[in-house]
Amino acid sequence: MNGETGVFEIPNLKLQRGMTLPRAKLVYKTYGRLARDKSNVILYPTSYGAQHHDTEWLIGPGRVLDPDDWFIIIPNMFGNGLSSSPSTLEPPFGPERSPLFTHWDNVHAQRRLLAEVFGIEHLALIYGWSMGAQQALHWGAIFPDQVARICAVCGSARTSIHNRVFLEGVRATLTGDPAWTGTHFTAHPTRGLRAMGRVYAGWAMSQAFYREKLYETVGFTSLEDFLVRSWEANFLRRDAHDLLASLETWLASDISDNAIYNGDRERALGAITARSIIMPSRTDLYFTPEDSALETAMMPHAEYRPIESIWGHRAGNPALNPADEAVLRQAVSDLLLG
Repeated sequence: MNGETGVFEIPNLKLQRGMTLPRAKLVYKTYGRLARDKSNVILYPTSYGAQHHDTEWLIGPGRVLDPDDWFIIIPNMFGNGLSSSPSTLEPPFGPERSPLFTHWDNVHAQRRLLAEVFGIEHLALIYGWSMGAQQALHWGAIFPDQVARICAVCGSARTSIHNRVFLEGVRATLTGDPAWTGTHFTAHPTRGLRAMGRVYAGWAMSQAFYREKLYETVGFTSLEDFLVRSWEANFLRRDAHDLLASLETWLASDISDNAIYNGDRERALGAITARSIIMPSRTDLYFTPEDSALETAMMPHAEYRPIESIWGHRAGNPALNPADEAVLRQAVSDLLLG
């Protein structure tokens, strides 16, 4: 995928939870050309465990996000191994002492990137999947006058209690590896990462996906082949400390947990003026359609448009599923051209 990658450095970045990073780094990649009036900007934040090259597949002519017409920026979330993360932080921070990154931190750093590097003050669209959707909704509430449209796919404004139970299970699985000391890993936790991948697989895809053996339709010869080559492999390539840091960001996600809204989720969602489409997957076990419907009802200019799919959470990142990609492409088209 063609594009330009950059690093935006922020000296003495004050984080929401009270720590300061002497030199924060936000790695980003751009696609397309910025219009002279800077009216064609799409922000596309990353998701859990993903870096920009993992999710850029949907950028291209005729794809969900078209760089022929739009200037697309993917900012890598803090903790994902490219932007400031436990694996990249300088002392006194590091794998055993990482600050908590929140979406408040991500959104404010992204805003500075846009303004200070590109002179961008307004966004035509924020498109996000999973934790990217969380960031999109945070953007809409924190800077409502700077966001025209939001497409939030398989995400939430606040991590639900049930979602927290899943995340606590993932954390317990990963830190059950023998290399875990209680504060950090002494070696790459292969056993914990393989186990994490298998736990994740059971939540990411729906019961119907497995019942119908859809993994066999996309290049895997058996269930075991799917679990090993897709899910175990996906996490084995990552730094475990970064995965834990991103997990903490996910756990802490709450659109109203800041000095603007003081815990009032309804007021935070009600402040989003962007024309929005909220797109849960009908079979998502993380971010359920019922939760999304409740949040959409609190937004004044939002449409609830579930994805009718048995691909579970991955219906929102359908790299192997053209039918669900078409649904996402239509939603973006409706927002940008409607």
